[in-house]
Amino acid sequence: MGRVSNVITIGFMGLAAFQAALAAGAPLGDAAWGGAHASLPTSERFGSAVAVGVYVGGIIVIRGRAAGMLDRRYRWGAWMAVAILGLSAVANFASDSPWESYILAPIGIALGALCFVVACAPNDTSARRSLASLTTRRPHLPT
Repeated sequence: MGRVSNVITIGFMGLAAFQAALAAGAPLGDAAWGGAHASLPTSERFGSAVAVGVYVGGIIVIRGRAAGMLDRRYRWGAWMAVAILGLSAVANFASDSPWESYILAPIGIALGALCFVVACAPNDTSARRSLASLTTRRPHLPT
């Protein structure tokens, strides 16, 4: 599960950096928010800043869930990430921007599928513990 969460982390960090650049005023608007503006207006810049926080929160939730955290926020958060990424992929495919349709939509599908793998992880770590007990050698004590 560690490798999957590492790939998700890298993907979310890349998307967060992209949104941070948009929020800072970088002329990358053709690849976001429908591609209507090369440089985003204030409302869309604010939306990009919020998206950075969402991606950082997603990293925390997915890494926690992949580490075996059983709290409700991690279990439900992982499923929310799957749903949000699925919806974003649909919206990006429907966009007039070729950047969104051909780059961001497939990224959303891939990250959503990986989040699905993390979300479907067993709710308890008993399987891991039993496997660990099989692989560790215990000294044989004479009776």
